[in-house]
Amino acid sequence: MDYYRILEVSYDANEECIRSNYIRLALKWHPDKKKGEECSTSRFQEINEAYKVLSDPTKRRVYDREILPQIQDYNFIDYLNQHKGLILTCSGLGIR
Repeated sequence: MDYYRILEVSYDANEECIRSNYIRLALKWHPDKKKGEECSTSRFQEINEAYKVLSDPTKRRVYDREILPQIQDYNFIDYLNQHKGLILTCSGLGIR
């Protein structure tokens, strides 16, 4: 599972962006709000699992380094999007 896609954030999303998207999606897919929809429970669990990993800096580093490359079918644009902060910093453009 691609936790970034589940939480609808970019690969270089900061903690606040991850948190706000988590809250928005958790409220949207909460089983109490989606009564009668069987998929809402599994979607809600995916959102919680993704947040647990991406909100913890240590777990996120492990996920980014070890798991994410295994589940992504990299193409050039995805690679650049995922590593744009590093690329900009190394090229001297930096990030504000």
